[in-house]
Amino acid sequence: MKTKAILITLFWSMVPVIELRGAIPRGIVAGLDFKTALIVAIIGNLIPVPILVLFTTKVFAWLRTKSEWLNRLVTKLEEKGRSKQGSVEKYKFWGLMLLVAIPLPGTGAWTGCLVAALMEMKLKDAFPAIALGVVLAGLIVTAVTYGVVVAF
Repeated sequence: MKTKAILITLFWSMVPVIELRGAIPRGIVAGLDFKTALIVAIIGNLIPVPILVLFTTKVFAWLRTKSEWLNRLVTKLEEKGRSKQGSVEKYKFWGLMLLVAIPLPGTGAWTGCLVAALMEMKLKDAFPAIALGVVLAGLIVTAVTYGVVVAF
């Protein structure tokens, strides 16, 4: 049973938009303790990061050639990423880390990877900032989840 809860938490944390914001509470509901849910969600949220940073712009270029609908989708995603780019350009490491760390819609590891890819950041520069942001977001979500569970 615990293996199933770990796998659910791991996979949920890899999904865009849900990421660890949804995976940690889901893991706890599935029976994991707070520490295990946090660690598994962090690992799961970080698994796609290298692939996203390295290949997002290449995949976007390929998708643009497949259909007008995909071209429009890629344009929307690029606009979203560019809208977040200013603070990252201004504050570099700390800007990217904060973009990922704030557990609100439109932030997170996937958005951080998109911004890093659009800025053509090297993985060795982007990954530490994204990883630290994921850890901080995980701690925030775990603290909030713990507070809600204790309140009820």
